[in-house]
Amino acid sequence: MIQKLHDQLQSLGRVAVAFSGGVDSTLVLKFALDALGAENVVALLAVSPSLPQSEKEDAVALARGLGARIEMLPTEEVSDPAYQANAPNRCYYCKDHVYRALRKFAEQNGIEHVLDGMNAEDTLDVRPGRAAARELKILSPLHDHGFSKQDVRFTAKALGLPNWDKPAAACLASRVPYGTSVTPKLLSQIEQAEAALFDLGFRELRVRHHGDVARLEVPEAELMRALQKREAITAALRAAGYVYVTLDLAGLRTGSMNEVLKARAA
Repeated sequence: MIQKLHDQLQSLGRVAVAFSGGVDSTLVLKFALDALGAENVVALLAVSPSLPQSEKEDAVALARGLGARIEMLPTEEVSDPAYQANAPNRCYYCKDHVYRALRKFAEQNGIEHVLDGMNAEDTLDVRPGRAAARELKILSPLHDHGFSKQDVRFTAKALGLPNWDKPAAACLASRVPYGTSVTPKLLSQIEQAEAALFDLGFRELRVRHHGDVARLEVPEAELMRALQKREAITAALRAAGYVYVTLDLAGLRTGSMNEVLKARAA
């Protein structure tokens, strides 16, 4: 599996990697660097209000630590009315802006191929952004060669990647219920809220935005700890602008905002 992926990358010549700092795109970047050399690889980080500042800083440091050139590309999805409307296909408009920016950079720099970090399990959830990737001919080597999430983490650990066990992340807009307009101000509020909770020692969480209500999701194993820190959590989230603070007893679920779509379809 790894050898076939390596051979594929070697055949591409020069590549740009859609890089977020997550373990998937980091593994793709590492494979590309090993197969092609740093002179033939560039990491491209899409920057907008939907990306937390801490994630941007970590991604830049990580890419440079691997010896990769990294370019930060401002993207304009938050200014797009179709994105702001936050319909269930919002991710399509987001990825359309992001991949077009990456594709434009690649073409301007004589790079034919743009790679992303989609793995073989990423099609199991609601992911409208995949249509944009197909339209813009973005390659997904981990998916194509059958890397599961577990395969990705195992391989990243074996290769010594420092973020092999980093919790999965998602853009800040994924905290907003469909139909609620996504604005830079709202995204900033969510970023502030989550940053405050990370400062309290939580490693993995989501603050789901429901108007005046913040619905906190943490892993089930952390529920008791969250209750023990309820006063500090409440103070932090109220400081971020929320009036009411709730703890979701079902725990952290990736893509939990999609549950309403599945319920409607049932």
